[in-house]
Amino acid sequence: MAAWSACLILLGVVVHYFAQAVATLRFVALPVAIALLLAALLFPITKRLRRAGLRPIWATWATMLLAFAILVGTGWIVGARANAEFPRLVAQLRKSVEEVQEWLITGPLHLQKAQIQQWVDQITDLITTQQAVIGNTVLTGATVAVEVLASLVLLLFVTFFLLKDGDRIWAWVLRAFGGVAPRVDRAGRAAWATLSQYVQGTVAVAAVHGIIMGIVLAGMGVPLWAPLAVLIFFASFIPIVGIFIAGGLATLVTLGSQGPILALVFVGILVVEQQLENHVLQPLIVGRAVNFHPLAVILVLAVGGVLAGITGAAVAVPIAAVIYRALPELRGGPPA
Repeated sequence: MAAWSACLILLGVVVHYFAQAVATLRFVALPVAIALLLAALLFPITKRLRRAGLRPIWATWATMLLAFAILVGTGWIVGARANAEFPRLVAQLRKSVEEVQEWLITGPLHLQKAQIQQWVDQITDLITTQQAVIGNTVLTGATVAVEVLASLVLLLFVTFFLLKDGDRIWAWVLRAFGGVAPRVDRAGRAAWATLSQYVQGTVAVAAVHGIIMGIVLAGMGVPLWAPLAVLIFFASFIPIVGIFIAGGLATLVTLGSQGPILALVFVGILVVEQQLENHVLQPLIVGRAVNFHPLAVILVLAVGGVLAGITGAAVAVPIAAVIYRALPELRGGPPA
């Protein structure tokens, strides 16, 4: 027990200082982590292009340009739809607010118009008094924008070289482990296979989820259905928590623009589709990459969220899956 306690204390100290180092270098660690996820997602395309006869440099460039074209095309479609439908959404929200005010006055609450106007004036005064804080936030945001731009450049460089020279980089890393290099190699390959399967499966499930919800929102005539569908797609990368946030926002937009009946219909469709995703799509597409109990997923998400906010919650599950799959290979002996 004393030996195990000493090992646990030593492990806790190492994890603590490692977490502090990552937090200090977050503008380096975060782009590298995202680059690993992108490389795991894009590497099958690069691999196919290499098998087709392209040199590694040209296969990597083709993969990067294809990914960039998809992002730009999606952004242009979302921006065009948002620019066209935002005035309509504002008009519908204004009409809904007027209907709510009328209901508060003529409904069972029988509020006075002066009371409602007083609440509106208080909210306006609150926003006015916070203008200085908002101005400081904008200045701080300009500084953050420069840091984000630098991190984005680093992200692109790391992704490019992982796709182009990933095998050579891994061989160079293995040289540092000497006699245990074969064991580390097996653990690393198991971790990479798990990460690739998780990322590719999660993207496929998120795409199906976003497309279905986008079709539902468009069929209901909800404004900004394309941006909401993209938001649901990205929120699907955060298990359990993300869909509640994106679905709640889409429900509010549906409630403000189409009324409570269609909002309830959308919530019902969202719940049914989410259950199908959890019990059908996830097991079939993602498979055994993350074979965690839901309680384990919730605990991992909670720890990731406490340590690093939304970013930590997004990467907590794949990190836990990689560690869970790599440890047996790192601990076991050579295969028969």
